[in-house]
Amino acid sequence: MISFEMFLLILGCAIVTWIPRVLPFAFMKKVKLPSVVLRWLAYIPICILSALVISNLFIKRNSYVTLNWPVLVAAIPTLIIAIWTKSLSLTVIVGVAAMAMIQYFFL
Repeated sequence: MISFEMFLLILGCAIVTWIPRVLPFAFMKKVKLPSVVLRWLAYIPICILSALVISNLFIKRNSYVTLNWPVLVAAIPTLIIAIWTKSLSLTVIVGVAAMAMIQYFFL
């Protein structure tokens, strides 16, 4: 059974995590942003996703860098879906499914 202190700790962590993720949306709901800012903000999800993929695409060994082949193989259908559909959700789903199948069948 969970103690009261542990419950308060979990509740506090949830609130601290929730505040910076939800409050900006509440404040920005009534603000009209310039089109230049909106265009710039549209690139943020793809930049974050690209940074995560690229950082996992290479493996640093002692004195050299090599490709992480399973990630590269999973990135190919993911990139095709991203270009074809331009849907971030579908791209993430295909990427996760491709990596899961590679790990299940080959690793």
